[in-house]
Amino acid sequence: MARERSLIARILLSPVALCYRLGVGVRNWMFDTGILPSRKFENTTVISIGNITMGGTGKTPFTEYIVNMLMGEYRTAILSRGYKRKTSGYVLATGQSSAREIGDEPFQMKRKFPGVTVAVDGNRRRGINKTRQEVTPRPDVFVLDDAFQHRYVSPDVSILLVDYNNLITDDRIFPMGWLREPLKSKDRANIVVVTKCPADIKPIDLRVTRKELHLYPYQELYFTQIDYHEPVPLFPGVARVMKPGGLAHEKVLTISAIASPAPFEQHTATLCGGQTCLRYADHHFFRKKDYKAWKKHMETEGRECLILTTEKDAMRMLQDEKFPAELKPLVYYIPLNVKFIADEDKFRTRLNEYIRKNQRYMQISKE
Repeated sequence: MARERSLIARILLSPVALCYRLGVGVRNWMFDTGILPSRKFENTTVISIGNITMGGTGKTPFTEYIVNMLMGEYRTAILSRGYKRKTSGYVLATGQSSAREIGDEPFQMKRKFPGVTVAVDGNRRRGINKTRQEVTPRPDVFVLDDAFQHRYVSPDVSILLVDYNNLITDDRIFPMGWLREPLKSKDRANIVVVTKCPADIKPIDLRVTRKELHLYPYQELYFTQIDYHEPVPLFPGVARVMKPGGLAHEKVLTISAIASPAPFEQHTATLCGGQTCLRYADHHFFRKKDYKAWKKHMETEGRECLILTTEKDAMRMLQDEKFPAELKPLVYYIPLNVKFIADEDKFRTRLNEYIRKNQRYMQISKE
């Protein structure tokens, strides 16, 4: 079910939504007709991953899935805009880069894949150019995180992610709803992936969703779920060891600063004997007053409790020099990855076919 605004809000916002839709429509028309230039890069395969909704659809885990799949065979680079970073322009990540410099998601990916090139730039065309100039040997494949709307680059493969719990077919254009673009924009995607499907989803639900999305024959559709791992201590050297049986009889404090925290909180609820959930704005950099609130909660409870957080939020905590020492033993994060419901081999084969086909064209062009 899509996130709904109230009827009164929709009525009041409808003129704004009409103007927004018109602006987006004109922009897309200018790209479609060539008035605005969309560049295709030679000697490089560009894979775009994105969505047409505001809010989390699982772009970072899916980007990590793609990179993990490709990096053994191709020189792979990740290019992100580095949302909420404290720098501007182009930044090439190094082992010394911080979450404030490149953003929490690129920092997480660089930490996870230290041998992979990671760069950030809001201007994706410039980002690709500068990475190709500065990195030797230059990458074979660029994976663009959150780039569906960045049409100045024409990708070789466009992957659109759709949250099962907030289907784009049930939504409206912003600000009446949460669509960044009209529903028709989904037609630009080569591959559509429905993410965050429930663990108990039935074949009939998959068929209904497939029918609702109404894709064209040239588009392929896949379904995935979130696969949560066991909690990992953020500061292992000082971490409080979990009791036998894990968290089953413990009350925990759940911290999240992500666009769609509900699935994460639903999962943590299954791990513990009770939880208090604190939510913050997406990509929020935690401050002293936040840490004080966590400690105050524990004082009210009369006992220390473990803190469970997402991997993305943990990256910002890890980088904070002012993170309270007394809280470090209590913080655990929960890694996650993408799990295909079916046809994973087909997806991997299809993506490799796109890359190899593009490389053959590049070789012919050289000759």
